[in-house]
Amino acid sequence: MLPEGTNGTSGGGLAVPMAWLCAEYVADEVLRTGGLVETGSLEFRAGRATLALTIYLCGGPDEPATGVRTVARLDEWLSRTAYGHPWPQWVRERIAVREAFECDITGPDPDLELARSAWRWLEHTEVLAADLGDESGLWPPALPQDPAVDESEQVWTPAWCLGLPLGHLAMHLY
Repeated sequence: MLPEGTNGTSGGGLAVPMAWLCAEYVADEVLRTGGLVETGSLEFRAGRATLALTIYLCGGPDEPATGVRTVARLDEWLSRTAYGHPWPQWVRERIAVREAFECDITGPDPDLELARSAWRWLEHTEVLAADLGDESGLWPPALPQDPAVDESEQVWTPAWCLGLPLGHLAMHLY
């Protein structure tokens, strides 16, 4: 995959991560339109990173970045972020596929590096969120026995656990 842009230098210039930037832009627009959380909040950042990863990883490793695919892929993005979909496993698998493609074909991919960075942040950053009563550590969490969740009881959870339902809901509102 050839770089989609350079910094203006000739021969081996800086590759611009257009696929990632496009995915992040679309994710930002979807979350802002939904208006579910403040744009400067940690929750917004978790939702944007989760959606951007979903959007970016739904495309093929050699697919060019284009904003045209947003409407066509909305159903796919919704299914990937839906309750019951093994999203973290899917992310790990898709990143591994792209890493293999990167090693075999293209060399360093700036889009993939930003996606890996976002995934590391989502895995290692914890947010304080309502305790849904699931202590299994599995995703998706088991549905609570008592449908009335006490939101005052909170636990620390990886950022993607908050970003995933937030992004999914924002896409429904988009």
